Amino acid sequence: MQALSRQTSEAVAGGSMIRRMFEAGIELKAKFGAENVFDFSLGNPDLPSPAGTAKALRELAARAAEPLAFGYMPNAGLPELRAALAEHLGREQACTLKPERVVVTCGAAGALNVFFRAVLDPGDEVVCPAPYFVEYGFYVANGGGRLVPVPSRRGDFALDLAALEQAFTPRTRAVIINSPNNPSGRIYTQAELAALADSLRRLTERTGRPVYLVSDEPYRFLAYDGAAVPPLLPLYPYAAVVGSFSKSLSLAGERIGYIALAPQMADGDALMKGLILCNRTLGFVNAPVIGQRLALALLGSGVDVSVYDRRRQAMARVLTAAGIRFFMPQGAFYFFPEAPGGGDDQAFVGALLEQNILAVPGGGFGCPGHFRVVFCVDEAVIERAGPGFRRAAAAG
Repeated sequence: MQALSRQTSEAVAGGSMIRRMFEAGIELKAKFGAENVFDFSLGNPDLPSPAGTAKALRELAARAAEPLAFGYMPNAGLPELRAALAEHLGREQACTLKPERVVVTCGAAGALNVFFRAVLDPGDEVVCPAPYFVEYGFYVANGGGRLVPVPSRRGDFALDLAALEQAFTPRTRAVIINSPNNPSGRIYTQAELAALADSLRRLTERTGRPVYLVSDEPYRFLAYDGAAVPPLLPLYPYAAVVGSFSKSLSLAGERIGYIALAPQMADGDALMKGLILCNRTLGFVNAPVIGQRLALALLGSGVDVSVYDRRRQAMARVLTAAGIRFFMPQGAFYFFPEAPGGGDDQAFVGALLEQNILAVPGGGFGCPGHFRVVFCVDEAVIERAGPGFRRAAAAG
């Protein structure tokens, strides 16, 4: 008897390589001791939340005796948080945002599922540059669509604008980008984004329906060497920005994210009504109220980015010493190096596993021949993994 739908069966069989490696790490730590395992598989932010978090939690605890202190609120989120987010995101996006164009979601993942459920018809296509976050295909499929990956430029992972445009069809409903990118660490430039927006304007005119440009930005705050993430909303009328506080405030388990729509979007109010409906009917109802109140209290603060930068430099030294070629990430907390020994990412990740080092093959990110390692781990762990990287690279 068939317990699962065909789609779910295929998804379970494929699984998430990130999660599989993370679970393998748990087994290795039990066998060899946590200090002898070097887990670079999961982007789980390990820095403490900002200093004001404890104070905010104490104040929330003091409200526990109040009626409805943790009760339902509008499906779009606490009105005061939507207002504060509109002001905060307006500064980031160099535009004037109204609270009515912002919805609070269960993390960036919830935001993307809500968005695609609201705009996709069965068979619609969502184009994205590769490498891309492994769950995008599932999120698009949940909305009845199909993900269409397009390889980025070799070496520096810049957008291949000509290839993206060639991938557009009458069924293209959206393009999703992720900047800074997981897994490459690439930040797309203002010129790249403007050119992509121009291409989508032409496609929208040809198809007669909006083609959305969705920017997934949970790592916007993590940019290095003076780099800045360009604002997207002023560039294109059918743009939407998705983000979360999982990384910037180290609140990953609280699942607080948002969707903000370009203020100049025609029918943006209608789209927002659809997003709010899907936020409810997908079963989220509303984002966790404690997380919303924490985000409101901590908005504008963040973790110490310099710690991640030191770890980035440490990982670069380790990879260089091992003779592994890589693009230096401009943002986020991932490296996406080339797999040595002929570029077999699965084989090299296996060689790393023999050294008790956990990484993720690049094939799962739509870019075989590479592998991903995170550097949101203690600097000492990165340095202690150096000999294992050298031995694995030499074996390859």
